[in-house]
Amino acid sequence: MAYRVHILETEEAFEVEAGESVLEGAQRSAVKLPHECTFGGCGTCRIKLASGAVRYDEFPMALTPEEAEQGYALACQARPTGDLCISVASSRQAFPEPRRIPATIHRIQPYCDDVIHLTLALPGEGLDYVPGQYMNVVLPDGATRSFSMASAPAGNLIDFHIRRIPGGRCTDQWLGQAGTGAPVEIEAPLGVFSYHEEDWRPLIMMATGTGIAPIKAILESLLDNEDCPPVTLYWGMRTEADLYLRDEIARWADRLYEFNFVPVLSRAGQEWTGRRGYVQHAVLEDHQDLSEHAFYLCGAPDMIRQAKQLLAERGASLDHMYADSFTFQHELAAA
Repeated sequence: MAYRVHILETEEAFEVEAGESVLEGAQRSAVKLPHECTFGGCGTCRIKLASGAVRYDEFPMALTPEEAEQGYALACQARPTGDLCISVASSRQAFPEPRRIPATIHRIQPYCDDVIHLTLALPGEGLDYVPGQYMNVVLPDGATRSFSMASAPAGNLIDFHIRRIPGGRCTDQWLGQAGTGAPVEIEAPLGVFSYHEEDWRPLIMMATGTGIAPIKAILESLLDNEDCPPVTLYWGMRTEADLYLRDEIARWADRLYEFNFVPVLSRAGQEWTGRRGYVQHAVLEDHQDLSEHAFYLCGAPDMIRQAKQLLAERGASLDHMYADSFTFQHELAAA
């Protein structure tokens, strides 16, 4: 038995066959829905049910029970139990079509023990992308690795922050042997994580590890922007030595409206006088009412999942919560 799915924003409709997910039915009918990982780990395919219900073979990692109770679902895992009417998150932002692009390594240097600063040079005038998006690097064996652009579009050079995975094919084998001028093929731009200007809300941004990269790109695009709302950035790391962008971020205070930078360390030494613990708890300590903010969460999947739940309990609007879960890097690190 097939169920009909209607999209409110575009008036498109498609059918989902028995056993199919919403995303699979949309793809079969050539209807575009935002998606990335396709296994429920990133949350990019989040939709809202205006009517109807769905089930899951296994409740997806990137969806919280609070989101499900409010009618949200992940299209890649959700299986309709009847006809659906859905809403797909929209933005004023238009995303360029991804393409394969030849690039060369412009610079490789360490930021700290665990993070590599990679700069790629692209042909011509560079790449048209939206701050917050990412690329896939195509490794010599055909495998791909995903990394967020860490700089706003400007010329033909793009920065990336790459967490070093000991023994990893990308960081130790490929980058460990590559040098300046080495060719690399990339697929970009990808993803829909981006700044939502239409929200008109104060921003709370939360990053862990190299999750600071897409946040940096977004905030760089807002430097000296008269329409920039108040911004509070929480960046979680283990030790003070890991805060590889600390000084650069601090200098943004003169160029962003009411900018507040809060580094949070989970394994701080005795000499550290700043915040300790985890970013999601630091936000709750600083804000009793979160109902008027927009949230940008980037980094470890566990942080994002817990943060969504805690923020919602404090009154945060799930309609103004945007996340970029570093699912693939997280899995590699765990392995």
